[in-house]
Amino acid sequence: MSDRISEHISLKEGIKSHTATRLGINNTPREIDLVNMKTIAEQVFEPLRKWVGGPIAINSFYRSPQLNSAIGGSTTSQHCIGCALDLDDNYGHKTNAEMYEYIKNNLDFDQIIWEFGTDENPNWVHVSYVSEDANRRRCLQAYKENGKTKYKVI
Repeated sequence: MSDRISEHISLKEGIKSHTATRLGINNTPREIDLVNMKTIAEQVFEPLRKWVGGPIAINSFYRSPQLNSAIGGSTTSQHCIGCALDLDDNYGHKTNAEMYEYIKNNLDFDQIIWEFGTDENPNWVHVSYVSEDANRRRCLQAYKENGKTKYKVI
């Protein structure tokens, strides 16, 4: 297993999880998951990082099904097959809103989600990539209603 997903993402970064460490959950991706991780890194992350002009925090990338269950993730989460990234510009190069708009207007993707936050800036950006043929280009906004996460098309 290579120690790099792409030029700017190490395997360690792609699978790191404080929850997995704390609970002793194995968060090692399968070979197909690694292929998917490399694809989204090449098609979405690296072009976005070049545009941003500096590092972008990855809050969540690969999640084993056991880890996904432990954090209460969707049973159909694309994180479980290495096709999704949660991004947050903690480094101040671009806002999450700017990254959302750049991905939406310039890159191919399956889904992009404006994750909570305000109408001006999401708390983070979820983006997934399946394949050029299968990507749906769905643009969603996550919000809470009666304690449940809901999504609306934006």
